[in-house]
Amino acid sequence: MGQIEQGEGRLYIAGEGKDLAEITYRLEEATGNWIVDHTFVSEELRGQGTAEKLVREVVEKAREAGVKIIPECPYAAKQFERHKEYSDVLSGDGSAS
Repeated sequence: MGQIEQGEGRLYIAGEGKDLAEITYRLEEATGNWIVDHTFVSEELRGQGTAEKLVREVVEKAREAGVKIIPECPYAAKQFERHKEYSDVLSGDGSAS
C-alpha cells in the first residue's frame, strides 16, 4: 500500500498514475464540521485494511484541526460505531448510525 497523501477535501493513495483509494470530506459552513461523504478503495488494495486506514487518518487530521466529523459515508459511519476512540471527533449534529 502506498502512502496516504492529502489533497483538497480528501485523503488518497495514488499509484500507477491513478488514485487507488480515497476518502473525501467537505466543510459544513454553518458549523465548521467535516462531512465525510465517500470512501473508495480499488481492487488492488481491497482486503488490506486500506479504507480503515483512511478513516483513521481523517480522524487524526480532524483532531489536529480541532474539528468534528459527520460520517455520511456508510463505511465511515460503521468505523465510528466500531471505534469508540473516535467519539471525540464525532459531531453531536451527526450520528454514526
